[in-house]
Amino acid sequence: MTTTTLASDQTLTAGTHARGAPEVLLWGIQVMLALLFMFAGVMKLITPFAVLQAQSGSLSVPLLRFIGACEVLGAMGLVLPGLVRIRQVLTPLAAAGLTIIMAGAVVLTALDDVSMAWIPLVVGLLTGFVAHARWQRLPR
Repeated sequence: MTTTTLASDQTLTAGTHARGAPEVLLWGIQVMLALLFMFAGVMKLITPFAVLQAQSGSLSVPLLRFIGACEVLGAMGLVLPGLVRIRQVLTPLAAAGLTIIMAGAVVLTALDDVSMAWIPLVVGLLTGFVAHARWQRLPR
């Protein structure tokens, strides 16, 4: 069994991960975002066509369904690779994809009601933070 000493005087045993406040906070943000995107994506997928069309404004229903599918897949990508410890590179990629979706949401929300654009902006900043933080934590 090998051990590694970190700069912060923590000792890691091979096969373990550094735990602490930053890691717990990052996991908390990821779980919260995964729940948010899972809910939003599933709602876009199960809402009847006519209702979604009435609510959609300038976006077509097939595009909304595609966005919903991307949100569901992105939500799974935020947490599953870290939980099963397989292909963990997918987590920052999923977060980056969700950041792109949220950038579009900021623009579309600002065109409709600029006072509400802060909501997708904050969610997009959080997904961007997760993408950056998880990319930095990937084994090199």
